[in-house]
Amino acid sequence: MGSIWRRIRRWLLRVLLGLVSLSVLLVAALRWIDPPWSAVMLQRLVVEGVPQAQTWVDLERIAPAMRLAVVAAEDQRFPDHHGFDTREILAAVERRLDGGSLRGASTITQQTARNLFLWQDRSFVRKALESWFTVLIELLWPKHRILEMYLNFAETGERMFGVAVAAEHYFGTTAAGLSPRQAALVAAALPNPVRYRVDSPSRHLLARQAWILGQMDNLGAGHLQRVSPPRPGSG
Repeated sequence: MGSIWRRIRRWLLRVLLGLVSLSVLLVAALRWIDPPWSAVMLQRLVVEGVPQAQTWVDLERIAPAMRLAVVAAEDQRFPDHHGFDTREILAAVERRLDGGSLRGASTITQQTARNLFLWQDRSFVRKALESWFTVLIELLWPKHRILEMYLNFAETGERMFGVAVAAEHYFGTTAAGLSPRQAALVAAALPNPVRYRVDSPSRHLLARQAWILGQMDNLGAGHLQRVSPPRPGSG
């Protein structure tokens, strides 16, 4: 009987090591390979039976205002932290203890891990996997690649993912052509882009847009310098 349990433990250990190795290889490969879809998109396709719209666009072809808007709205310490914003986590816990929600504790890296690799629910298993993939992403990708992935796979409307599709659908322009006000409006809807309609903004959404524009002014374009792609020939 003891030998059977030892075999089972060895088998489970091999499976675990195999899954860990596979996840590392997957994240490492996606540093250079642009994925055609995300796990959330595939989940929606299976559940709804309807294709999800997404168009890949390189970070250099996304308006700087759009890049700054999502950082201002979702994760202002994104250039500085290593995947987890401890200050925001503690603040979120305090809000929860006071009867509020945990909204605002997830960084752009955590949201990228969740959107790209995992399914949508609030289970402990998914949260543990989100933390694991967050660590891998921060170890293996530069910041500008994380932001690029986020901007391409964040949900921006009903059956819509990424800022390129949002720019075309809402404003008839490209991701590069988004104005600061348009970018701030897209970013304002990110908590729930199906509920908060960019094409029919509520008073709450417009107020959040104004707040994000103010935060963009406070942060300034230089805030993104450390998470911008290196220029050709810069070494």
